[in-house]
Amino acid sequence: METIIHRKVDVNGISMHVAEKGEGGPVVLLIHGFPELWYSWRHQILGLAARGYHAVAPDLRGFGDTDIPPSSSSYTMFHVVGDIVALIHALGQDKVFVVGHDWGAIVAWHLCMLRPDKVNALVNLSVAFTPRNPAQSSINSLRSHFGDAHYMVKFQEPGAAEAEFAEIGTALILKKFLTIRRPNAYILPKETGFSVSSDDDLTLPPWLSEEDINYYAAKFEKTGFTGGLNYYRCMELNWELTAAWTGTQIKVPTKFIVGDLDLAYHFPGVKDYIHKGGFKKDVPFLQDVVVMEGVGHFITLEKAHEVTDHIYDFIKTF
Repeated sequence: METIIHRKVDVNGISMHVAEKGEGGPVVLLIHGFPELWYSWRHQILGLAARGYHAVAPDLRGFGDTDIPPSSSSYTMFHVVGDIVALIHALGQDKVFVVGHDWGAIVAWHLCMLRPDKVNALVNLSVAFTPRNPAQSSINSLRSHFGDAHYMVKFQEPGAAEAEFAEIGTALILKKFLTIRRPNAYILPKETGFSVSSDDDLTLPPWLSEEDINYYAAKFEKTGFTGGLNYYRCMELNWELTAAWTGTQIKVPTKFIVGDLDLAYHFPGVKDYIHKGGFKKDVPFLQDVVVMEGVGHFITLEKAHEVTDHIYDFIKTF
């Protein structure tokens, strides 16, 4: 870990923190999700650098040591993709390999939709491409499927989740998120909310240590969660802003990896979409789909070395 280099880069009107290792090799850009940081890619940074790549993992806007714009409307996919494109230029690159997880996967899909010229090849984890539904926004779709208790719907109210997280405690709520393994939808009844009562409720798996939790918690104690939650609060705005891209295919060579216990894999219709032709239709250069057995959502941590191998096996062919 001490060999990973940290620096700030000015991109798109903000100061972005990046962690990186490896010099001279092809750049692999690693994009994290929620509630995560560059730190979720630490194993892949080391593993890819050891194989001759220049691995770069930013803290996205709103997270960690990157700037946190105050307005929720500053977290659209146009803003975040703009940050990534500016980072690619700041790294002196025309094109890079891109790997995304969770919200990072959504950012990567949008990068490939808006600026495919910047991506050599894509490896996305957990969240499959979601074609824009012109008839219904994603939040309204979630409401129609699950009601107002779905966590993404509940995240829409400014300040509400932040207050609940503060009451539970930063380290404990992070443990709850990072250890979730149930594949069913994450529903939060009004009476119980996140329902974390004590540290005794959660036993850390072998791939997640107290030291790891302390690192995440220290950063989120400093920044709060609002920056990360603003990605959810821009979902409606993203739907409106991307109307012109309805029906656009992702024309970048792609590999997709998901755990079979990942709640994103079990969203209604997603399995059929992935395995019965819809995914391949929308992502015509999709070359491989890997479903890892017995693996939950935070796949970069739970199966760190296997994920690194999958990334390397794919990008080395380009």
